[in-house]
Amino acid sequence: MRWPLDLGGAAALCIALAGCTLSRPHYIAPDVHVGEAAFVRAMEAHTLSGLVDGNRVDLLVNGDEIFPAMLAAIRQARTTITFANFVYEDGDIAGEMAAALAERCRAGVGVNVLVDAVGSSHMPKPLQKLLRESGCHFARYHSLNPFAIKRLNHRNHRRILVVDGRVGFTGGTGVGEKWTGDGRQKGHWRQTDVRVEGPIVRFLQAAFAENWRDSTGLLLGGDAYFPPAEKRGDLAVQSVKSSPASGAAEAYVLFQLAIESARKSIYLTNPYFVPDGAIVDAMVRAAQRGVEVFIITAGSVSGTLDRLVRKASQAHFGRPLQAGVKIYEYGPAMLHAKTLVVDGQWVSIGSANLDNRSFALNNELNLTFLDRRLAARLIEIFQQDLKYTHPVTYEEWQRHTFRNLFYLPLIPLRDQL
Repeated sequence: MRWPLDLGGAAALCIALAGCTLSRPHYIAPDVHVGEAAFVRAMEAHTLSGLVDGNRVDLLVNGDEIFPAMLAAIRQARTTITFANFVYEDGDIAGEMAAALAERCRAGVGVNVLVDAVGSSHMPKPLQKLLRESGCHFARYHSLNPFAIKRLNHRNHRRILVVDGRVGFTGGTGVGEKWTGDGRQKGHWRQTDVRVEGPIVRFLQAAFAENWRDSTGLLLGGDAYFPPAEKRGDLAVQSVKSSPASGAAEAYVLFQLAIESARKSIYLTNPYFVPDGAIVDAMVRAAQRGVEVFIITAGSVSGTLDRLVRKASQAHFGRPLQAGVKIYEYGPAMLHAKTLVVDGQWVSIGSANLDNRSFALNNELNLTFLDRRLAARLIEIFQQDLKYTHPVTYEEWQRHTFRNLFYLPLIPLRDQL
């Protein structure tokens, strides 16, 4: 895996930038329980977003399901496509996605493609040229600028695909060969995304439009991008977007409030488990009040900085393990799914990692659902993933020196994906 900066350079850059010693107020959560109307209202108030009725959702597990669904939607586009991603690399799937987008451009569909300048720094120039020459609008988010070095730390980590303003995709998938496959093979990544239809799609489009206007100065509008909302199912969905402009607090509060409100069970899947003290405290309190807390995080990593982040993650295992939290490291591939299920009824799926970069510096997007059927399916997927994990015990953790590791949690600008 290639890095835009070597380890020493990245560390020096991190130290120089505001945010390496991030701190936030100590939030005290209200006494609300997941599933209660009071929980819904509190989550709406503190994430600045509300539940939207009338939607349907399809879970997409790994590249074997994600890319065919995305390509099918792109090829059926009739008016507009908006596509944003943190990572666009090389390979067969990258070429196929670019070719599908370019074909729709030539057919007269309005296509807007936004990639992050750091995360997609290795996007092949021939693919960029194909998009532009086919008539697509192509832009980079926060291009590298030595005179705006502070901005370098603010990345667009959202993954959004919206077709005709009616079908939307989000999650954590990038465009590259490692996201293909079934998530069980070395060199590939384990991922969970969602496909949605209904009124919630306009909020995915709004998240794209926010980053598009910041990058291009263009304001999207009209029925081609924001058609009248049509009911497509019976599911209520919430779109939670956070950004540096707002302090990125929404993603943080999303996790803290959900954990504090749990009364039965928590199933957390996240590759970068580097929580601050308040989130660790919330997990410990949950376990102490009898909540079963299960965490799957990355065990298989590649590259110096990935290994550093894993060590930083492991440094946080001690107190949760001592409190009874069950922690597992996923083995056969790089875990990259970012899901949370609380009390068998509330679900979050999106782009946010459990770390300061997602909580304070990145643009992030998560969808939440209050639905027992979806929660049950995600718990089933969690149980399947458990078969490919290594359980971490407190005794094992004590034997390793990583519990005292000094680390820089914000070092990886590109590959903390």
